This record gives sequence, structure tokens and C-alpha cells, in this order.
Amino acid sequence: MALGRKGARRIVVDGTAYRWRLRRWPTYSQALSWTPCTYAVEHADTSGTTLLVTTDQPHPSDWFGREAKPVLPSDVAGAIGRALHEGWTPTDPGSPFHLDQSAGFVPSP
Repeated sequence: MALGRKGARRIVVDGTAYRWRLRRWPTYSQALSWTPCTYAVEHADTSGTTLLVTTDQPHPSDWFGREAKPVLPSDVAGAIGRALHEGWTPTDPGSPFHLDQSAGFVPSP
């Protein structure tokens, strides 16, 4: 799963460049605030394993206007550091690496 360059933001963590992207429009489940916001991260120069991060916030464009904080570059940098610590190797090919940070997310009824 490769991350498209269009709409991806560049971030450097510990001297290594990555690209990350949040879906512009939420999935149906995210729009109804049933599932939390997710974003993807990958190494900027080498294709390999994509990091999929599940946050504890609703998507900012959900249909009900639930209060959501934006995903900040500092949040992404923290998630990258945690994923690397948990064994994510961004330059090795393989299935996406999932990092679940959704503890505390309360879905809409």
C-alpha cells in the first residue's frame, strides 16, 4: 500500500524523512463517529511498510460536528517514535503496521 504524494505532508523524525496523510473525507463509519480518525505514514524515499495510526479522536469532518482536535505534526512524530520502538521497520516490505492509540474513544450512539 503506497501513500500518494498528493496531499501528503513531509515530516522529519530523528533525521529520517517520512510522509504522512490524513484522509480528506472521512469513511462512512468515521463520518457517523462510529470509528476514530486514522492516518497513514511511510518512509519518504523508500517504499516499504506503511504505518496506519488509529487516533482517539473523531475525524474532523464528521457529519455531526463532534469536537475533534486536528492531527498535529507533533502527534505524528510521537506516533512514528512509538511505532519504531514497537518494531515498525518502514523500509522493509510487508503488510501495514497498525498502531492503535484509540483508547478513550467513545463512538456516537
